[in-house]
Amino acid sequence: MYILEAAIQTDELSEIEIFYSNVLGFTIKSKDPKSISFLAGQSILTFIKSERAAPKYHFAFNIPCNKLHEAMDWISKKTALIRITENEFIADFDNWNAKSIYFYDNKGNILEFIVRFDLNNLSDKPCDSDSILSLNEIGIVTDQPLAFAGSLIHNYGLEYFWRGPKREDFVAVGDDHGLFVIAIPGRNWYPTESPSEKQELKITFMTNGVTNQITVNGPGNM
Repeated sequence: MYILEAAIQTDELSEIEIFYSNVLGFTIKSKDPKSISFLAGQSILTFIKSERAAPKYHFAFNIPCNKLHEAMDWISKKTALIRITENEFIADFDNWNAKSIYFYDNKGNILEFIVRFDLNNLSDKPCDSDSILSLNEIGIVTDQPLAFAGSLIHNYGLEYFWRGPKREDFVAVGDDHGLFVIAIPGRNWYPTESPSEKQELKITFMTNGVTNQITVNGPGNM
C-alpha cells in the first residue's frame, strides 16, 4: 500500500506553513485561505483550516534505510527530538525490522522518521528534506480498531500487517510501503504521553494499482 495523500485539520495555517516550509523544507504544492498542501516525497500532506482547537495527529515519513543517524543530526539542529529513554532517541522496532526517531511540529502533531530495512532503499545523497521519500504511516483513531481494520480489508483488499500488532486497542493494516496504525481514543502515541484523539482525516492511498480515498471521523465516513 502507498499513502498518496493525507489531509488533516489544523487551527492555524500560518504556523503550519512556517514549520513545514522552514523546518522540514517541504515545497508548497498549493495554498489558499482554507488549506495548504506540501510535497512530502512521493506523497502530499495537506492541512485544512478547522475551528476546532489544536487538533493533533501522528504520522511517519519514510527515509532511506541508511540515513537514520544523518536524519537525526539534520533534524535535531532544527527542532527537539523526543526521547525514547533518558539516553536514547532512536526507537528500535526489532519485530518490524525498522528504527525511528520522533519529534513534534509546532502544533503538537507527533512526527516520525522511519527506516524500514526490508525496503533496501539505500541512498548515497546527503540527508536533507529530499531524503523524505513518502508518508509511511498515518494514525487513525476509532472506537473499534479491529472492526475498522476489517472494513478496510474487506472494502479495499488490504491486509493486516504481517508483523503485527493485531489487538483490540491497536492494529496495523498495510505493508512496509504504507501503514494505517489504528488506535482507540486516549491510547498514548508512542513514545509520548500524548493521547490519541478522534479527528477528521482524509486519506488517499493506492493498493494493487487502484487509488482509493477514505474519510475518518468526518463527513462521508466509512
